[in-house]
Amino acid sequence: MSIGPYALDTFMALVKAFHGSVAPGILLGGFMVAEVQKRLPQDRLYDALCETPACLPDAVQLLTPCTTGNGWLKVIDLGRYAVSFYDKENGTGMRVFVDSTKLADRPAILEWYYKRKPKNAQGKDRLIEEIKTAGASICSFEAVHVPARMRGKASRGTMVACPVCGEGYPAMHGAVCRGCQGEAPFTTASNAEAIPFLPAPVVNTVALNHAVGLPLLHDLTQIEPGRSKGPVFHRGQVIETGDICRLQRMGRQQLYVEKEIPPTVDWVHEDDAALSFAEAMAGDGVTHDHLPREGKITFTACNNGLLLIDKNRLEAFNMLEGVICATRQNYAVMQVGRPLAATRAVPLYLPRRQFEKALAVLRGRPIFRVLPMRRAAVGILVTGTEVFEKRIVDGFAPVIRNKVQRLDCQVVWQRIVPDDRQAIADAVAEAQSAQVNLLVTTAGLSVDPDDVTRLGLVDAGAEGVCYGAPVLPGAMLFLARIDGMQVIGVPACALYHKATSFDLVLPRLLARIDMGRRDLARLAEGAFCLGCKTCTFPKCGFGK
Repeated sequence: MSIGPYALDTFMALVKAFHGSVAPGILLGGFMVAEVQKRLPQDRLYDALCETPACLPDAVQLLTPCTTGNGWLKVIDLGRYAVSFYDKENGTGMRVFVDSTKLADRPAILEWYYKRKPKNAQGKDRLIEEIKTAGASICSFEAVHVPARMRGKASRGTMVACPVCGEGYPAMHGAVCRGCQGEAPFTTASNAEAIPFLPAPVVNTVALNHAVGLPLLHDLTQIEPGRSKGPVFHRGQVIETGDICRLQRMGRQQLYVEKEIPPTVDWVHEDDAALSFAEAMAGDGVTHDHLPREGKITFTACNNGLLLIDKNRLEAFNMLEGVICATRQNYAVMQVGRPLAATRAVPLYLPRRQFEKALAVLRGRPIFRVLPMRRAAVGILVTGTEVFEKRIVDGFAPVIRNKVQRLDCQVVWQRIVPDDRQAIADAVAEAQSAQVNLLVTTAGLSVDPDDVTRLGLVDAGAEGVCYGAPVLPGAMLFLARIDGMQVIGVPACALYHKATSFDLVLPRLLARIDMGRRDLARLAEGAFCLGCKTCTFPKCGFGK
């Protein structure tokens, strides 16, 4: 018996030398790889795609030129014990996998494969013998095609220096390396015993009765519970005799003053840090305070639109100790002048090195923008024979008209058609002729087998169709494009609920953000409406 070019005993010795022991998974993988190679043309170069990181990649690397190092072996953890070999040029190939329907008379393999017993109770010798007897007979094979985007050697892209640790890493991983994003599985000896907070400079303090005539080093905040909170003394303000009593009522016994301040080569004041961060963070449609307040800079929208946040870089910034930035929810609809975020340094003085790290994370592009939403020419297509024949009054069109007009769009076309595929397709063509660039269809889109709305839209040329969204209410949402015209199918619940999936998706489409299946999937968290008696959307948590 042999596995590839090796006698069975020789291969098992190779496995032991490579892996440290005769692993059952590598032995089975050897049979799988050797058998699939027999079924492939021998005059071609093949890459391998492994669906598990456990053992099977080792068998591929022992029996073929494909390794993770040379990029000819890709490992995508789908949790299945399977590997495909495919032509480097055209992607055609063969997949081999453990077929669970063939394990009924292989009890040791069955226990091992489904992990029905702990590893030390499985009986390794019995398992090895059963694998040697079974070979590739417990596997099945199928032809596969690997698309071009998956073929070829994966590129790590441009390498850059991490602004936090200084080590090189692929720029595609984000503004800082994954280790500094918190994914490092270890603590280094250099920081294991470090003080768990940033160092602070020696700052000059004086007693209240000695502070008269000296300028303050930072804003002083007064809090009156239930009434007010804000700065009553500002950085640079000179303390006067009449201020002493108020400062005492605020609980101040000593003050930080601008006398012998820390050197700027080593330290950055909270106000200066916040202003530098703000200038790097603000993108199109965003403005900010030019004078910090209590060490904080606040951002506001300078036009109506949709807030778009670079969430990865926002997280990377907040991973750095001593700095923070808090924002509104991504994709929030903004009105001009409304606040959307704020940033600050946490300590009064930020170490210069930490300040430079934070700026390095922000360098290159802004963290947030407010995208203008287009004034769409909206068409409303109501489907339903009962509405078309006027047996019931349509309630959809007024709801949709009100929603789109609140976002400064104009309804330029409206039709009611029966539940007929051809009638729906013809109405879509009419909407296109009327220069509609956002078509909203209502009624239909149900689980009923006689619902033909989707079919009529497909007949009209709908592409990029997504049907169904993890949003309640609004699960039956329909999204597509027809020759550049955006199409939204509104579920029936829009008649009864103030806020549905339509309200979450519409602003994004108006901001020219295309939505696919993954974008809809990401709506799920926060997309369960509590059905409050008095709806306060968008002030509530729905869609957030």
